[in-house]
Amino acid sequence: MNNFKKVGLSALAGSLVATSAYAGEVTVAGGAGMFLEHINGGAANSGKSFSMSNQLTFTGGGELDNGLNVSISFVIDQGDGVTASTAPFDSHSVSVSSDSLGTIKMSGEGGSSASGAVDGMVSGDIWDAFQAAADEPEAAPGGSNGLFYTLPTVMDGVSAAISYAPKGTGYESSTAWNIVYSGVEGLTLTYAQGDDNSTDASEADHTVMKASYAYGPITVGYSESEYDDEVAAGDQSTEAYNIAYTISDDLSISYGSEELEFGVQSASQVAAEFERIKLTYTTGGMTLTASQSTGDNIDYSTTATKDQEVWALGATFAF
Repeated sequence: MNNFKKVGLSALAGSLVATSAYAGEVTVAGGAGMFLEHINGGAANSGKSFSMSNQLTFTGGGELDNGLNVSISFVIDQGDGVTASTAPFDSHSVSVSSDSLGTIKMSGEGGSSASGAVDGMVSGDIWDAFQAAADEPEAAPGGSNGLFYTLPTVMDGVSAAISYAPKGTGYESSTAWNIVYSGVEGLTLTYAQGDDNSTDASEADHTVMKASYAYGPITVGYSESEYDDEVAAGDQSTEAYNIAYTISDDLSISYGSEELEFGVQSASQVAAEFERIKLTYTTGGMTLTASQSTGDNIDYSTTATKDQEVWALGATFAF
């Protein structure tokens, strides 16, 4: 009897392994980077510093008998700062999709709302390079255990998505949507709206508008993001533009500008302004960058010590 159990369990285990191997696969993609940065200006004059990045993304999935595709994604990113500065785990999600139904994704962590997914500035979020940039631009929440649904293609050049973040205790749920049009060669238009009800006393509306157009070697872009809070001190707005020139298939240069406003503008509360010129060279899976950036009023005040300059060199690798 014991021998029969062993044979049966071994056969079952082999069957499960064979079925899993046939139905799907797991792939790993990675990225890493090395950077040199020099910050000059005011109290944050920290001289030169080295830093690095590293990330592994595990993706697995397969097609079910009913035609649905199911996939999971799990990211390992050392020091991503989500849970702790040394935590190795980043975003993870599960997706179910088909050509006729579109794609629905649930993010256990690291998810985005439909408006937050498209609110990155066309200039590349220059503000993020400055130490004292105290307030990251807000968006409708996605976060943990939210749903993100990408609609199936109904018209060439048009894509759309909606998201839902469930309510917390005493709060309403938050929703968002976006639509992207790329039906004209070289032109991309984006519009998104969402609401942030995660704080009961400070509900907010989020609106994003973006446009970019490529003509020959030149690409120009413009973007706006408005976060309208019930409490005026929580209002935020960002405005950015960018122009890029492709010198060759491997080499390009760009200039970008950003302006960020937070709260009620006054003599002591002013917009932060950022500019950057950036040179990018790509070959194979390696990208080399050199940039020079300036930031004025980076803590949204007129304090002279809050004007900074940053130059940086970077090398990133995808594998």
